[in-house]
Amino acid sequence: MNRTDPEITIVGGGVVGLSVALGLLLAGRRVHVLDGADSDARASQGNFGLVWGQGKGWNFAPYARWTSEALAAWPDFARRLADLSGIDVALDQTGGFEFFTDAGEMDEFAGMLAQQQRHLGNQFSHEMLSGDDLRAQIPGIGPDVVGASFSRHDGHVNPLRFLRALRSAVVAAGGRVEMSAPVAKIAPVTGDGFDVLMASGQKRSAQKVILCAGLGAATLAAQLGFATQIRPQRGELLITEKLGDRLPFLSSTIRQVDEGGVQIGGTKADAGLDDRETLDVMTGLARHAVTVFPALADVRVVRAWSALRVMSPDGYPVYARSAHHPGAYLITCHSGVTLAPLHATVLADWIESTSAAPDLEAFDENRFTISNAA
Repeated sequence: MNRTDPEITIVGGGVVGLSVALGLLLAGRRVHVLDGADSDARASQGNFGLVWGQGKGWNFAPYARWTSEALAAWPDFARRLADLSGIDVALDQTGGFEFFTDAGEMDEFAGMLAQQQRHLGNQFSHEMLSGDDLRAQIPGIGPDVVGASFSRHDGHVNPLRFLRALRSAVVAAGGRVEMSAPVAKIAPVTGDGFDVLMASGQKRSAQKVILCAGLGAATLAAQLGFATQIRPQRGELLITEKLGDRLPFLSSTIRQVDEGGVQIGGTKADAGLDDRETLDVMTGLARHAVTVFPALADVRVVRAWSALRVMSPDGYPVYARSAHHPGAYLITCHSGVTLAPLHATVLADWIESTSAAPDLEAFDENRFTISNAA
C-alpha cells in the first residue's frame, strides 16, 4: 500500500462519520472521509439537535449507560469542538421536559423512567410533575397538559452548526473530507485491505473501512458481510419565525434554537424512502405545540420539512466488526448527536482494540442473529 494512502477510510460524512473521524484523528490516525451525494438521504441535515436521555435504554441497560456517559461528556466535548473548529454549537444542557396530554401515556412513561433509573442509579435523575405543578413553574403551559417528566441531564445544540463544526474540526485535526464522493462498492482485497469503488468510477485503497453512511450503508454493509438490516423512519418538522422572547422550556418535541426559531417535531412514520411532508402530520404538530404552549398560536410557521432517521432492527446502535472481512466496521445509530462525544473519543479505542476500549459487545449485530434464532 502506498504510504500516502489513508490508513482508515470512513464512508459517510454526516454526524456519525465525522464524529468517528475526529476521534481517530485525535488518536493519531490518518483518516479520509468520503461524503455522499447531495441527493442522498441525509439524516444529519434534518435532525432535531437534541442531546437527550429520557426513555433511552429503559428496557436495554447497555444503551441506558452508553447514553448516560455521552450526556455527561457533552460539556467538555462542546468546548473541545469549539477549540478545534472555532464554532460554538450553542449547547444548552439545563434540562428538558416530556409533555403529556394523556394521563395513561404519562403513567406508562413514568414506568419506563423508573426502569431507566434502576439501570443507572445515581447517574440519572428525573421527576414527574402534575399539570398544576407544571403551570406553577412555567406560566403559559396549556390547560390540557396533564403533566410532564423532567430530567436535568437533557439539552440541545444548534444541529446544522454542529455538523459544520464537526467538519471543520476534522479538517483542523488533519483529516481529509472528500465531498460529493458517493461509494458504489467496497471490495475486500485478500491480505491488503479494501478497494473502495466510487460512483464516479475512481478507486480508492484503504487499510480499514468504517461504514457510517446511514441509510447508504444498507447496501454496502451486505458487501462486507454485515447482517444488519438498516431501515428509514420518517420524521417531520415545523419551523417558526424567529422570536425575540425565549421559550421558557425545552422539550423533545418543541425547542427553540439559539437563533430564535422554534422547531416542532417528534413524529415517526414507516414510509420507506418517501421523505415528503404530509399535511395531516403538519396539522397535528401545530395542534400539539399550541396545546402545550397556547401562545405559539400567534407565531408564524415559515418552513416545514421531513427527513429520514436511520434505524437498526431494534432501534439501538450497532457497533460491529465484520467477521468475514477483518478491518471492516459498521457503525450506525439514530442518536448521532447525543452519542457524538463518545464517538469522538472512546470509540477510537474500540476500533483500534486498545486496552481502554469500551465493552460494546451488547451492541454487536449478532444480537439480531440470536433474536432471529430464538
